[in-house]
Amino acid sequence: MKEIQFLFSGFGGQGILFAGKFLAYKALVEGKQLSWLPSYGPEMRGGTASCSVIIGDDPVGSPIVSHPDVLVAMNLPSLDRFESAVVPGGTIFLDSTLIGRKVNRTDVNVVAVPATKLANENGFPTLANMILVGKILAELGQFTETGVDGALAKVISAKHADMLEVNKKALKLGADYKGE
Repeated sequence: MKEIQFLFSGFGGQGILFAGKFLAYKALVEGKQLSWLPSYGPEMRGGTASCSVIIGDDPVGSPIVSHPDVLVAMNLPSLDRFESAVVPGGTIFLDSTLIGRKVNRTDVNVVAVPATKLANENGFPTLANMILVGKILAELGQFTETGVDGALAKVISAKHADMLEVNKKALKLGADYKGE
């Protein structure tokens, strides 16, 4: 697997850091090399949050992602800020429920998912992040039951064990989403 650099970004409270941590643990349980670097804005809920995840077969030299292969934008300010940083040929995954504009670039792939709308309609309003992660895994051909189950077992604490199945449902919903 060639190294893939991911940048997740959105408002605090949207599960940005959780999504990145899930992806990092999935790589870990699959024996990949990785880096996960969270970044908080001035406040946790409502401020900005982002995280960088790098996954590959070789050791990661630096945790900094300046030019992501994959941008996950869960709100308009994130798309506005990071759209230009994505490498040509990279992919931008966006929550089209919260982002009303089209991506300006023509040299990147765009995958628009109404993640917040789907999360609300399916009874798990806090899991738009995991719907997008499911879509990312499906698009990259990396959606495996073993990896998903192993990562969820690591990131969901025993205290929140009741969230295991609903997270799996959100991931599957994203993976199966066919597009707008």
